[in-house]
Amino acid sequence: MCAPSAPATATFAVLLLSFCALLLLSACRPLFADCALTTVFAASSSSSSASSNAATPAAALTASAVTTTATANATTATKSSTAAAQWPDALTVLGAGSYGTALAMVVASKDLSVTLYARSAESAAFMQEQRCNERYLPHLPFPASLQVTADFAAAVSRSRDILIVVPSSAFASTVKQLVPLLREGQRVAWATKGLSSDGRFLSTLLEEALAPLPFHVPLAVLSGPTFAAEMVKGTPTAIACAGPAEDEEFVRDFCQLLHTFTFRPYQGHDYHAMQLGGAVKNVIAIAVGISRGLSFGANASTALITRGLREMVRLGEALGCDPVSFMGLSGLGDLVLTCSNNESRNLSFGIKLGQGMAVDAALAQISQVVEGYHIVSMVHQLAQRHQVDMPICEAVYSILLEHKDIKDAARELLQREMTAE
Repeated sequence: MCAPSAPATATFAVLLLSFCALLLLSACRPLFADCALTTVFAASSSSSSASSNAATPAAALTASAVTTTATANATTATKSSTAAAQWPDALTVLGAGSYGTALAMVVASKDLSVTLYARSAESAAFMQEQRCNERYLPHLPFPASLQVTADFAAAVSRSRDILIVVPSSAFASTVKQLVPLLREGQRVAWATKGLSSDGRFLSTLLEEALAPLPFHVPLAVLSGPTFAAEMVKGTPTAIACAGPAEDEEFVRDFCQLLHTFTFRPYQGHDYHAMQLGGAVKNVIAIAVGISRGLSFGANASTALITRGLREMVRLGEALGCDPVSFMGLSGLGDLVLTCSNNESRNLSFGIKLGQGMAVDAALAQISQVVEGYHIVSMVHQLAQRHQVDMPICEAVYSILLEHKDIKDAARELLQREMTAE
């Protein structure tokens, strides 16, 4: 066996020494860290001025970092404690119908405290006792963190974020009651679908009511293809949320608040298109229902949905909305759901009309608010004001408010002059 050469031996020795040095440095690192921390604490002590003068610049910087971090943590803890004391609940929902109750239950399912406001003291007490909204969502128990009250002011005071979920006909009166109770820092969203009684966006009504306040109230609208019972049962559901450009942070926060494993909010970009889509789709759904009640078949229903979407986009463009927005959840998505599922109140209402039932009798039999019935006159006003051709919506308007015979309205719709798609 050959002996190693001198250069090889020297190289091996250098490598061995380097490896030992690394091991020694690693073993001593905790000791060095302890020494550094000792130096930092000595430097920051007011009773050891001599040690402070001897501290190195690096130790002084470390001491400053430790102090800054401790201060930041203390500030964060104080803010969290203050926020919890000021807003004990994660959300207050104004409106205990099926949709308002469902949204409250979605958030409360995350073990977050939620207050649900019901207008009737008797209803609120019954729901609180039974732990269920037996009228609208029977056999679906409330999460433990959901509480129900009929005290409007108390409900508003409990949460930073307020969600309005009332029929469009009650939106203005709810806002009037809400605005004087708002405090700086609170934020308002709504899931009401419709327009004001004079055909304006609900956001316009709300913005005007908030204008006299000395502070800014961030706003957001929630809309999309969502049936209440399915949301509560945990079936996969998607929805959209949008607000003014300056309130983007609130929109993000609100999406995060609502998000669960099966409930997925998306951030929308056209505040007004979302509101318009949620209103017009209910009128189209009545038309589809009438068609089904007349046994016109799937071809007719599909044509009405498709052409109804075109009417929605046309009106939106006249009002300055981005037409692409209507291809999303709050436009096409909500339209398809409302026009294709018998759980839709507007579709069911239209079916009853097509089968020959009178308007008042059909409304009474539905027993819940049929938004399309209340919104059709506002859509008609907007179409007239902006000279937008909306023949399907006009046919529904003539049936509901001008008492035109349904078959005559259908015949006129089919015999219109030929046009390009």
